[in-house]
Amino acid sequence: MEARTPHRKKRVGTVVSDKMDKTIVVRVIRHDIHPLYGKRIIKATKYMASDPENTCRVGDLVSIVETRPLSRRKCWALERVIQRAPVLDTPVDEVAEEE
Repeated sequence: MEARTPHRKKRVGTVVSDKMDKTIVVRVIRHDIHPLYGKRIIKATKYMASDPENTCRVGDLVSIVETRPLSRRKCWALERVIQRAPVLDTPVDEVAEEE
């Protein structure tokens, strides 16, 4: 028998926090239909994912893949960065000082 790689779940979301070392928090949005009224409802889930090289920033669109448990709440890993968040030309501190 040949060895098979297990099917792993994948999610696409936006990075909402990168304050932790080697960890990011990714917000994944899904759309559900209300069973009685039929209205589309937006629901969001936050996942903690491993980012070993600290490459992601807040606002990046990323793809994460399921992995073995890395800690108590972290069982997802960064697969790739789909789109980088735009970088501001002037830091926020300078804008606050001008006002």
